Amino acid sequence: MFSQLSDKLQEIFKDLRGHGVISEANVDAALRQVRLALLEADVDFQVARNFIARVKEKALGETVLRSITPGQQIVKIFYEELTALLGGDSAPLRLQDKGRILIVGLNGSGKTTSSAKLARFLKKQGHFPILVPCDLQRPAAIEQLVTLGRQIDVPVQAPEPNEKNVQRAVAAAILNAGTPGATNIHIFDTAGRQEINEPLIQELKELKEFLDPQEILLVVDAATGQQAVSIATHFNDALAITGIILTKLDGDARGGAALSMREVTRQPIKFAGAGEKLDQFEVFIPERLAGRILGMGDVNANCAQLHSTSMISWHSSR
Repeated sequence: MFSQLSDKLQEIFKDLRGHGVISEANVDAALRQVRLALLEADVDFQVARNFIARVKEKALGETVLRSITPGQQIVKIFYEELTALLGGDSAPLRLQDKGRILIVGLNGSGKTTSSAKLARFLKKQGHFPILVPCDLQRPAAIEQLVTLGRQIDVPVQAPEPNEKNVQRAVAAAILNAGTPGATNIHIFDTAGRQEINEPLIQELKELKEFLDPQEILLVVDAATGQQAVSIATHFNDALAITGIILTKLDGDARGGAALSMREVTRQPIKFAGAGEKLDQFEVFIPERLAGRILGMGDVNANCAQLHSTSMISWHSSR
């Protein structure tokens, strides 16, 4: 993903670096091209406009224009602002002693698979995740989660046969003991729809109120394009999400959703799925993706392990 955007940005900045002296006209011309490249990559219009305005303000500073390598300085500003746009530092999960994570999103976004991937990730860190299917209208969704749980050796607390009351099902799952003496983390894979509608939102609101989860993670398909911004806005307005899981970052789509999510929701992208396999799931590191887009390789890739091991912060409920 981002290959087309990356190629265009590298070409623009290569030309900018070639100027020994840079004027306001040079900067304006370059940023017009950058703005067009962002829009072509499906970045939200308002997000692209605000981003360019921030870069321009810093790029036209006297210190930059009179430096020995003004082109390099502007690329550095662009990298820093792109990292900030993507969220700055990675944000850890905020979980209390009995962690509850609500996974929400539309059908087809990768919700169930992401639930299993997150469970595997937490288990690898020494925690005790439990998967709870909440889509009682689709038996196939329950069966899928049970199958995935078996593959990663994580318990799945499936509802009783013919159970149709979601709150009763999740209450039973919470009361059903997980690993004795351990800090169990319940991951609730909620129902989705093909599109956002009032019954779905109302069900999720009631489930949120009933569970009082520490985390509400929205799963968004990075290839959705401009529609992803609308999806994220609706879910955030209704549920006050605490973070985002971006899926399909390995695809060849334009990927503008990834550059728009943080800005429109004001919530961090916490994890990214980069493939269908259950181990293709990683902590989202903004500076790494920013470096990749600008052709700088995996910038700060050596920090990945540090980010991974600090992705959960435990707050005492006392």
